[in-house]
Formats: sequence, C-alpha cells, structure tokens
Amino acid sequence: MKAPSSLFLKGHIFPSSIFLLTNTKRTPNVKLHPILYLCKAIQTNSYEISNGSYHPTVQHSTEKNTMEKPSRKIESIGAFQKLPIVMPSIDILGSALRKARKVSPTKGIANIAKREKNKGAKQLDALMKEIAVPLRTYVESFPNKTYLHPYERSLIELTLGDGYYEMVLQKVDGLRKRVVSVGKEHASLCAKSSSKREAEERLSEGLKKIEEVFAQERKVVDDLLGIAKTLRAMPVINLETPTLCLVGAPNVGKSSLVHVLSTGKPEICNYPFTTRGILMGHIIFNIQKFQVTDTPGLLRRHDEDRNNLEKLTLAVLSHLPTAVLYVHDLSGECGTSPSDQFSIYKELRERFTGHLWLDVVSKCDLLKTSPVVYATDEPLPSQPELENYRKSGPDGAINVSVKTEEGLHEVRKIYSHFNILTRISNMMGVC
Repeated sequence: MKAPSSLFLKGHIFPSSIFLLTNTKRTPNVKLHPILYLCKAIQTNSYEISNGSYHPTVQHSTEKNTMEKPSRKIESIGAFQKLPIVMPSIDILGSALRKARKVSPTKGIANIAKREKNKGAKQLDALMKEIAVPLRTYVESFPNKTYLHPYERSLIELTLGDGYYEMVLQKVDGLRKRVVSVGKEHASLCAKSSSKREAEERLSEGLKKIEEVFAQERKVVDDLLGIAKTLRAMPVINLETPTLCLVGAPNVGKSSLVHVLSTGKPEICNYPFTTRGILMGHIIFNIQKFQVTDTPGLLRRHDEDRNNLEKLTLAVLSHLPTAVLYVHDLSGECGTSPSDQFSIYKELRERFTGHLWLDVVSKCDLLKTSPVVYATDEPLPSQPELENYRKSGPDGAINVSVKTEEGLHEVRKIYSHFNILTRISNMMGVC
C-alpha cells in the first residue's frame, strides 16, 4: 500500500518552505511561508464562493430613471430551514369557511335588510382575507432565488427543475389576486342589496364563487407544500465545520464508506445512481466534529450530457468549501472501467484544483493480482500513468475495505489532521 499524502499525515510539522505549483502561469519557484500556503490551500474560510449558480444565467441590464435600490447581499446557507409552514389547500379553504361563517353583523343596525347585507359583505370579505393572507405570506416568505447562496440555488434548479420554483410561486400569487378580486366584487354586490332576501342570495352566491375560484387552482398550493417539504429536507451544511465530500463513479462504495464512517445512513444498493441527492453525515473523532457528504456518482461524459444527479455533485464541488475524498474501485465490480474512472478523476483534479484532496481505493479485499481491463476499453498507446492506476490507483491512495475494515482507522486519522489544519487557518486569521 502506498503512503497517503504528506499534507494530511504530517499534521502541523512542515518544511521550512513550500512551493505553490497550482498556477503554472505564475513565476516559478515562488516560496511561501508554510502557514500562508496552508491558508491558501485550506477551504473552510478561504474558499471564494462564486456569485452564480452551476447553471449559467443571462443577466439583462436595464436603465432606470429613478434611483436604484442598494443590492441585497447573497444569503448564507440555511434559507431552506426558514421556509414557512404551508397548509394543505383543503385545510386553508375549510378553515377560511368556518371563520367566515362566524362573522356577525355590526352591532346597532336595527334595519333587518341593512343588518343582513352588512353581515353578508363582512363574511365575504372575511373569507377572501382568510384565503388571501396565507397565500401572500407564502409568496413573501419564500426567498427570491436570486439572493440565495449559489449552492442552494443550484439545489433548487437541479432538484425541482429549472424555473419550476418561480412558476409555482407566481401561480400562487395569481390565485391570491383572483380570490381578492372575486371576493371584493361579491362583497360590494352584497353591500348594495336592497332586501334581506337579496343579501342572503348574494352572500350564498359569493361564498360559492370564491370557493369555486380557489378550488379550480388550489393544486398550486399543494405544489408549494411539496416544494417546502423537499427543500426543508435538504441537508444543512455548516460552512464553519470541516467538510469532506465523497466523490467517484457510481457503485464504487461511497455510500458504504459514509455509512461506516459517519452518522449518515444512505441507501446502499448495487445499481447506478443509488444516491439520488446530497446526503449529510457527521463524524466525531477525538472530540472533533466533521461533516461528510455523499454525492451521486459521475460518469465519463461531457457536462452537457450529465443528468441532474451528476450536476448536484459538481454543484457541491463548485460552491462549497469542501475537501474531497475521491473513491476508486479497481475490482471490476462497480460497472465503470478503471480506465474510465481514471479519465473522470483526471478531469476533476484539473478542474477543482483549489480543494484539499485524498484518494482511497475501495473494496481492496476484492483486488486481484492482475489489473482489471474491460473488454470495452479501447486499445491505446502505452500510458504508464494509466497502467500504474489500474494496479494501485493514484499515488498516495489508501486501500480501504468496508468488509474487513482495512484502512478505515487511517482515514479517520486523516480527518483529524484535516481539522487541525483548518483550525490553524482560522486562528491565524490570514484567510
């Protein structure tokens, strides 16, 4: 087994100088102080969050004659836990009808006709408000996606579908406006009634019409309820706590590692994309707490061909200050050939150079003497790097096995070193 990366194992003992080689365009052989290098590398506080979501959005500039309002700041993670409790549409209507029927006429009206039309107008107004006020509260309380943290914005786009969140909120607001319009119209008609009987008829007609308008489109309220449940169930990531993100091809053993290493309990099955979202777990090791995220597997293909599950993984890497625990399976059991895994791995290493990185080879109890080569692998010229990868994975990778527990304690120890490095950067206040 090859030794893991010295950055993790040496802890706080560092050489007198370290070379920063992440940017080849810079002046070569520039020496940095060890602590400055760590603060540059460690992601928890120094990671620069981009101001856009994983999906590029086109911004249209508009000229305004009036003075523009100051721009709102991007919210920190946690907006989904602040969402209002959305009542089912049938409960909103039932509660509104009960409260409206309890409304009595204004005291002191002696004339029977005036008293009846006063009561009818008040009941229609009450029904309209009991429906419209909750809908307005929902529309105002659900956050504008523009001001969400880029990670949460990507979760909305990739989990619900691009544009669905805004569409449902617009429909809820449209329903509110129609209920208000119909309620005011019929309350006004009832108030103009000339007799007790006419007031009663217009009250009955108005109640029926408001109920009918709401019932026609009440499904959008239940759609909003579903959105709230989905978003509120999303894992909350604390940007101040060291986070380790497990990445790799489907079925390489990421979920199994999360299951044995943390409090997370992902679904574990032997088919691609078992992990259908971002799952969060926690590890407590030597009184130190860590976050662990399990992500959907990545296949070897271009970004435009990726499904939303794969894009969730890329959103985590793009928008969150995580270290990466990349899981490789060289046993031939996962369904993705080692050569394809190597291509995916190389692409991500080049793309996300700012993350701390640790490699593990899973299912080491199943590794064979000779490297696994799939029949679908294209014959390529001699590639020493690929041949070495097929034998033992990347340089410094740790062999682990959930079945025999080999290497698990070593991975936990590296978490501890990762936490020490993160706390050093926090105390120095350089990042």
